[in-house]
Amino acid sequence: MVSEEEKEEALKETSKEESKVEDKRLRDYELVLIISPEVVDEALDTTIKSVSQFITEKGGIVSEVEQWGKKKLAYPVEHFMEGSYVLTRFKLEPALSKELETNLKMSEEVLRHLLIRLSN
Repeated sequence: MVSEEEKEEALKETSKEESKVEDKRLRDYELVLIISPEVVDEALDTTIKSVSQFITEKGGIVSEVEQWGKKKLAYPVEHFMEGSYVLTRFKLEPALSKELETNLKMSEEVLRHLLIRLSN
C-alpha cells in the first residue's frame, strides 16, 4: 500500500513537472532573411519551408511568411549586389532561438539574417 507521505511526495513531483511545462513560454519573433539571388524560385520555397519546418518541429508556431522579392543590397554581401528578402513572424521558446540562428549561419542559401524578439 502507498502511504499518505508517498502520495504527497508524488503530487509535489507532478506539480514541479507541470510548472516546468509552464516555464516553456513561447516568445514572439520576427526573422528577416536575405537569400542568395542564385537560388531559383523552387529552391527559395524549399529554404523558406525548411525554416518554418524547424520552428514547428521544435514546438513553435509560424504565424506569417512574407516574400518581399529580390531587392538591391546597400553593399556587397559575399560578392552579391542583390538578394531575395523574406520576413517570417513566429512564436518559439527562447532557448531554441540560438539553435535556429546556428542553422541559418550554416545555410549556404542564406546570405544574412536578423532575428528580433518582439516585446509582449
